[in-house]
Amino acid sequence: MPLVRMFGPIALLLSLLFPFAVTAQSNAEGPAIAAGVETIPDEAIATRIEGIFDEIDGLETVSVSVRSGVVTLTGLVAENRLMTQAEKIAARVSGVVAVTNRLSEETSVGERLTPVYERLHDRTLQAVSYLPLIAVALIFWALVALFGAFLARRGWPFTRLAPNAFIADLLRQLVRIVFIVVGGVLALDVLGATALLGTLLGAAGIVGLAVGFAVRDTVENYIASILLSVRQPFRPQDYVKIETFEGFVISLTSRATILMDIDGNHNRIPNATVFKSAITNYTVNPQRRFTFEVGVGANSNLDRALAVGLDTVEAQPFVLEDPPADAWIDNLGNSNVVLVFVGWVDQRRTNLLKARSEAMRLVKRALEANGFSLPEPIYRLRFDSDIPSGVREALPAPEAPAPETTPPETSLAKDTAVDEEFQRRVARERDATGAGDLLDERAPTEFGGRQ
Repeated sequence: MPLVRMFGPIALLLSLLFPFAVTAQSNAEGPAIAAGVETIPDEAIATRIEGIFDEIDGLETVSVSVRSGVVTLTGLVAENRLMTQAEKIAARVSGVVAVTNRLSEETSVGERLTPVYERLHDRTLQAVSYLPLIAVALIFWALVALFGAFLARRGWPFTRLAPNAFIADLLRQLVRIVFIVVGGVLALDVLGATALLGTLLGAAGIVGLAVGFAVRDTVENYIASILLSVRQPFRPQDYVKIETFEGFVISLTSRATILMDIDGNHNRIPNATVFKSAITNYTVNPQRRFTFEVGVGANSNLDRALAVGLDTVEAQPFVLEDPPADAWIDNLGNSNVVLVFVGWVDQRRTNLLKARSEAMRLVKRALEANGFSLPEPIYRLRFDSDIPSGVREALPAPEAPAPETTPPETSLAKDTAVDEEFQRRVARERDATGAGDLLDERAPTEFGGRQ
């Protein structure tokens, strides 16, 4: 106690005289004691980082040096990503204050190819190990696809659900595609790669959208062919008019409708145009009317002229009694009166153009035989009266018309039957279309059948 009492004033005097020494000592020891944190040696930090690098491919050769918590990385790496990876790993180690990255990328071809070869080798070994599982997935996919093909080959229920053979085939193809897709999904599930399905579907959607824009006209024609095969606005060998095209229907393909006109030429019309156009089908109703005009003199007895012409039309064997023939006055011309005569024929037995031709000839003959004139247009010419007499006498005299030597016309109608040879040609063209035709003669049509 006496010593404490003696040195206490001395310590107080020293603290007053040398305050900087006490402060320096407290600053040197105070933070470590106050924080209660143990300082990690630089050697331990370097050992820790090197141990981590030894476990990572490509970082085994990296040299690590630590001084006062500052890590310096030196050496060569094969790829740029390894430089960044090494820096991030070193920065996460406890006790590291800062990281100085002095790594360089390897430029030697052999060293650069070594990691690539190792990755390929590892992936090859992994693929070989997956071969049994891949074989099981492929077998499973094949079984599902074969089952879908078996169902698609069945006639029922496709023939019952579809209105025609083309739609039935389309449904069969749809069933095959559905089973193939389902089998692929199940195979990916076996491999544990169902996440790949979303990527594949997204890529397929983008590709499908691009292809759809590229082949828009083709897709439009294909969809129109489906609708036309369902609606059936015409049947094979029907005589139709589509826009400016007119002829017999040969076939309906997945892209176009083929017509053969009366000259034997083939007209190929895109199905999209056919679907959007006005279609005149002359074959749906076998009864068809022909019309022609005849001009008689303005002073003629028009009632009698109409009666003579109408009786002549009705008397022809190719003209139908029901609907009856008819006649009327259409127009008063400059030098004649225009009469209109109409008659009906059965297109299945009578050629319309031949029937109209014969009716015109026989009505003209009948009118002339009954004293009716068929005047031509009358023109009045004006000549100057001051022509010299010498010039007038020098003009050649008009020649007298030669007497007619042609035999008289027959009063009987000529052959107006349908051209069977042309019909056979149309049938041959129809038979040559093969399996690509989408028209079905047994399917119902828009018009509800034939009369």
